[in-house]
Amino acid sequence: MSQPKFEVQMLHDRVMIKPEREAERTSSSGIVIPATSDTSNQLAWGEVCGTGHHVRTVKVGDRVLFHPEEQLEVELQGSTYLVMRERDLHAVANERPEHGTGLYL
Repeated sequence: MSQPKFEVQMLHDRVMIKPEREAERTSSSGIVIPATSDTSNQLAWGEVCGTGHHVRTVKVGDRVLFHPEEQLEVELQGSTYLVMRERDLHAVANERPEHGTGLYL
């Protein structure tokens, strides 16, 4: 007998994010910064995979900027996702921003 499958639905103002993999970075002067360096004050990018019904400013597929320390992790089907409140997001990058900064990814 097969197990029933349940789809995950985010509640209230919660957002589920698939974080981008950490990789080596290069500074503007060409210095390689390893992925294992201290990044406690560095924000990270991730993709929105699900939103609760009270989320107003982001949608599935948007890339968002967040602080990795201000989140909870959940593992689903072998992948790690982050769950946080919409208000804990710092920025959103999408194709049609309403109030953009003039900077692009």
